[in-house]
Amino acid sequence: MGYTVAVVGATGNVGRELLNILAEREFPVEEVIALASARSVGRELSFGEDEILKVENLETFDFTGVDIVLSSPGAKISAEFAPKAVAAGAVVIDNTSHFRMDPDVPLVVPEVNPDAIAGYKKKGIIANPNCSTIQMVVALKPLHDLGTIERVVVSTYQSVSGGGKEAMDELFNQTRGIYVNDPVEKNRQVFTKQIAFNAIPHIDAFMDDGSTKEEWKMVVETKKILDPKIKVTATCVRVPVFIGHAESVNVQFANSVSDDEARKALKKAPGITVLDHRVDEGYVTPAECAGEDPVYVSRIRSDPTVDNGINFWVVADNLRKGAALNTVQIAEELIRTHLKK
Repeated sequence: MGYTVAVVGATGNVGRELLNILAEREFPVEEVIALASARSVGRELSFGEDEILKVENLETFDFTGVDIVLSSPGAKISAEFAPKAVAAGAVVIDNTSHFRMDPDVPLVVPEVNPDAIAGYKKKGIIANPNCSTIQMVVALKPLHDLGTIERVVVSTYQSVSGGGKEAMDELFNQTRGIYVNDPVEKNRQVFTKQIAFNAIPHIDAFMDDGSTKEEWKMVVETKKILDPKIKVTATCVRVPVFIGHAESVNVQFANSVSDDEARKALKKAPGITVLDHRVDEGYVTPAECAGEDPVYVSRIRSDPTVDNGINFWVVADNLRKGAALNTVQIAEELIRTHLKK
């Protein structure tokens, strides 16, 4: 017997990826319902090889009979409709920022803290972390088990798909426009500065302490998921890449950990592929991780400037592991441990 699954925000980048991954991983569905705003009603979306879904109107949809809602429509919309779905008897796995820091909502990465899923019973909601946080904590978990991480310094290189379809269009249009001598301002609406052939150290809104909200998310979400004692400082940068986030991570341990020990621990960890050869092309880049499920770790090396320091490079497809795949993996763990039929 399968589950009735509703995908909210089904026409967006993440929503379409959710449908793809549900089909790819053969999630036990009885029925899949695609939901979006009124302007998308009637639009057809593929599910698997043979099935076509017609988009239904989120605003008028009755969630009665839905078992699981996979939600990625934007924070304000989730804030309104997730409680309605829960009231109708569904469990909501939400990919927006709205519920992440709610103390009564578990924030879950299945390779890191699967036991936290049990906390969904408080509000009927499980939160999916920020894309940049997910890939980092997947890599940090085995290292924290190995040597107790005290401090993390991370710089991110985040693709434009994290900003949605409009951001991807802006990169494409600006790049094309530069080659035909169009003014950049003609193709700038999403980003605060030119994104084509540039790097922008500004993702989300600025906060009073000078950090951006994206940087704040990495700090507080890592503490909630992995360990509140870990000190984290982040600089988040948008780069002209369509899909795939990269991160340069420096970790300081309480105990001595060699780069070889770190490499061995990472190789054994679930969800990670280590490709770390000290030769040309012996590392993974965002272009190579697009469309792939694993979190890739490369450039593992000791940091001689601090006690017990390790540097590494981590990349992942932000639409898959950074969003849709992690959401589906949460749903898989949920039905395995709590919603068995």
